[in-house]
Amino acid sequence: MDRIDAMRVFVAALDEGSLAGAGRRLGRSPAAVSRAIAFLEAHVGTELLHRTTRSMKLSEAGERYAVACRRVLIELEEADLSAAGERAAPRGTLTITAPPISGEEILRPIVDAYLHAYPAVSVNFVLLDRHANLVEEGIDIALRVGELPDSALVAIRVGGDVKRVIVASPRYLAEHPRIIEPADLAKHSIVTTTHFGQDSWVFPPAPGAPIARAVHFRPRLLVNSVRAALASAVEGQGVTRLYTYHVAERVRDGSLKIVLRDAEPPSMPVHLLLPAGRTSVPKVRAFVDFAAPRLRAEFARLSAEAGVFAP
Repeated sequence: MDRIDAMRVFVAALDEGSLAGAGRRLGRSPAAVSRAIAFLEAHVGTELLHRTTRSMKLSEAGERYAVACRRVLIELEEADLSAAGERAAPRGTLTITAPPISGEEILRPIVDAYLHAYPAVSVNFVLLDRHANLVEEGIDIALRVGELPDSALVAIRVGGDVKRVIVASPRYLAEHPRIIEPADLAKHSIVTTTHFGQDSWVFPPAPGAPIARAVHFRPRLLVNSVRAALASAVEGQGVTRLYTYHVAERVRDGSLKIVLRDAEPPSMPVHLLLPAGRTSVPKVRAFVDFAAPRLRAEFARLSAEAGVFAP
């Protein structure tokens, strides 16, 4: 059996979450998928997947081997495309990740238009409330909000006016002490998400002060969903912190009000990120060329609507 082909089967099983899913994706029988993985396990001399009738899980050796397999397959694809040169048309499966709300509401329509423009490409669109490791998880492109750490990733800036704002419902604000400075939040019910700070929020220094202000709290509600935090804030459960594009509609219709305007952190940039080696892959290059100007236009529109956030 061809080892590279078996690696493709192994990675497909991981991406699909099951041997049957890998078989459907690759057009092979479950027995053929099982044989391919058994071949790899025999080759490396250890179990890669712990399999039961209902689930499968990577072994410790399997986790390391999966990273290596993804790297090998990416390098092979890049070698083929390099040999084909500019004549290679965008094709294959493009894997994109983004935060749930910006992915659903901002990037998803652009992905749909890209699919229409490039019928030979399919997209695996993964919405995550965490920062994925693009290389280890086999991801081609990520949409990221926020400052970027130094890395070997290529970053294309597509927006720069996203802010984090503190909001609560008018009813909640009418029934609780006024919020004039960040320290006042200690007297309030806090609705927060795992992404925006589970037990503290940091604000810029007060005028004339040298250090940032940190407000520590025990959240009344901690959720791993921006939509859930937003809905609970609208219902009057407490005060929450979200990005401007999360709350814009609710601020416009009066369901939420922004507080602590003078203590808002600086605007945050938005980037498309991709591994350096993927920039020459036609499906990736085509998506960046297609999506970047559309994302810039959309974030500019959202920024222009930020008059809703003015005092």
